[in-house]
Amino acid sequence: MYMFFRKLVEIFFKHIKYKMTILNPENIPPKGGGFIVASNHLSYSDPPVIAAVFKGKFSFMAKSELFKNKAFAWLITKCGAFPVVRGAKDGEAIERAVRDIKSNRIFVIFPEGTRSKDGTIARAKSGVALIAGKTNAPIVPVCIMYGADGKKRSCTVAVGEMISTEEIAIGDITDRKRIKEVSSLITDNICALQKQICGEYHIPVPGTEAVL
Repeated sequence: MYMFFRKLVEIFFKHIKYKMTILNPENIPPKGGGFIVASNHLSYSDPPVIAAVFKGKFSFMAKSELFKNKAFAWLITKCGAFPVVRGAKDGEAIERAVRDIKSNRIFVIFPEGTRSKDGTIARAKSGVALIAGKTNAPIVPVCIMYGADGKKRSCTVAVGEMISTEEIAIGDITDRKRIKEVSSLITDNICALQKQICGEYHIPVPGTEAVL
């Protein structure tokens, strides 16, 4: 059942809804899991767009409000979603993420914690660093950008090189300084991918006036 919905999502978002371009496809890990995908967040389409790019079984947090509609809750649960209470220290959600990663799923997270209204990338919150520290899982940074392209909207996904477990290791998960360093490293990687996309299309980086 999961793989059926997974394939439908891939076909719809990759071939019907968007004209999709993938930058650095060589950085996409082979089919499997046990790693984290950390991406910027612009749209409700972001999770299925990522699912259309990576191969494997997914797990991702979704705000609890999305589970109020039973039919929609059933659908996104089948695709690997589980609820999280935004603005709260949801330890249960973090532990669920840890279990899923250890079960060889691809855990998708949007480190900013909310969608960006203007495309600028905010500093990553501590959740992604905590999850990486608890699982010793590597992170694949991703940046998504949408644009107009005739009748079909364009979508570009830049995939970064995997950040190794050594680079994001956290010996003590109560070490706030180290958690901040790891969070900043993740943000820097996503921002670098955004600059790559903007350079590819000769457009300004969101939040700046300079054209690359």
